[in-house]
Amino acid sequence: MFRAEGISKHFDGVQALRGAGFSLASGEVHALMGENGAGKSTLAKIAAGSVGADSGRMFLDDKPVEIKHPLDAQRLGIAMIYQELDLFPHLTIEENIALGRAWKFRAQPFLDQVGLEKNPRTMLGELRAGEMQLVAIARALASKARIIFMDEPTSSLFDDAVERLFRLIAGLKQSGVAIAYVSHRMDEIFRICDRATVLRDGATVGTRTISETSPDELIRMMVGREVSAVGQAVLPACGEVLLTVNTLTTPKLKGISFELRRGEVLGIAGLVGSGRSEIGAALFGLDRATGSIRLRGREIRPRSPAEALRLGIALLPEDRKREGLMMQMSVAANAALGRCAKFGMLRPAEEARALDPLFRALGLKAASNDAAVSSLSGGNQQKVLIARCLLTNPQVLFLDDPTRGIDVGAKQEIYALIHRLKAEGRGILMVSSELPELLQCADRIMVMREGHLAATFTAAEATQERIMTAAAL
Repeated sequence: MFRAEGISKHFDGVQALRGAGFSLASGEVHALMGENGAGKSTLAKIAAGSVGADSGRMFLDDKPVEIKHPLDAQRLGIAMIYQELDLFPHLTIEENIALGRAWKFRAQPFLDQVGLEKNPRTMLGELRAGEMQLVAIARALASKARIIFMDEPTSSLFDDAVERLFRLIAGLKQSGVAIAYVSHRMDEIFRICDRATVLRDGATVGTRTISETSPDELIRMMVGREVSAVGQAVLPACGEVLLTVNTLTTPKLKGISFELRRGEVLGIAGLVGSGRSEIGAALFGLDRATGSIRLRGREIRPRSPAEALRLGIALLPEDRKREGLMMQMSVAANAALGRCAKFGMLRPAEEARALDPLFRALGLKAASNDAAVSSLSGGNQQKVLIARCLLTNPQVLFLDDPTRGIDVGAKQEIYALIHRLKAEGRGILMVSSELPELLQCADRIMVMREGHLAATFTAAEATQERIMTAAAL
């Protein structure tokens, strides 16, 4: 149905694509895979008309087509769900879905399809990232496209919404819709995809039929090396209590109490809208809260992010684009935002001394520290935010979906970093939409449901089934 050949593209001196291509058949789910910066999202954006190629050709039904604008793609029956959502917070849910459609358009049937239980007239800016993701999926379904590009569509969805999306994809396949599926999640790819094309350093490495390959082969194609898993066996036992929270209450949280120990990873699970991220917002001074917060036995009440950072609490936000990064600023300036210099000015020499070791440890890929952060891939943008958190030398880190949009190799690097921070005696609160990730990284897992703490499990007690039961029932 669709074919791209010899696609090349460069941004600010960085060659994002080098003669890349792939093909897409009717009724096929085709994975586009690669490390962060490999070019998979850029290839998808070129096909969707939001980015122009420097060279190359595209074909639809074996006929050459020019796609220079999203409207060109829309007329050809091509839709895209972006990882960095192209939605409008100041418009309602219904208005976001209805843009460009007939005035009598009704959004409710598509919200029902994706399982978003919100009034269509709710302002989009009131939703959490996972709920916005469902709106973006609903909008793509409303376009009745023949080809849908999905760029990390499950990155902020919990398991119930993921299952609903997979059922939708199965129905679309049966109706002949072709889906290009950009994802780092091997379990998803081997469950729903028919073929996978791997990109590395902007070039197409090869295409494999899913039933005839393995995760190990795809990983080797992606990274050009073996990637070993990081386990918990060598980690030290947790120390004394570092953070004590009693009856933490906000408009969303209903009297949450828990303890976090030195050298502990306390996982936080729950469905979208359960209150997972709101715990971090309260601890980081973003949301006004009542209740007691004690750090090293001393009562604290952060009233702003700056105060929280001074007290030793850092937060990696759920949505890096809306809540974390200044996209027009440089890599270095973004990472240094959490560290105030004299008279509010940033000292370049001091920046370099502090940031360069962090960037090397995180495996950050950027043309230079002066490059605009907007020129980086999503995963490398996430690494800039992690560097910002670490630059303040926090005692408590709240990591809200830290591997969202991160490739398999970089995930292992971040897991290793979490283990190092744990070994240093820091306390880590970690939200994740991926239960296997929590089961791998966390010493304990607390489960949120509708603003309440529904259950807490030790690593030995926790299973996906027990967590899902606590989160949903």
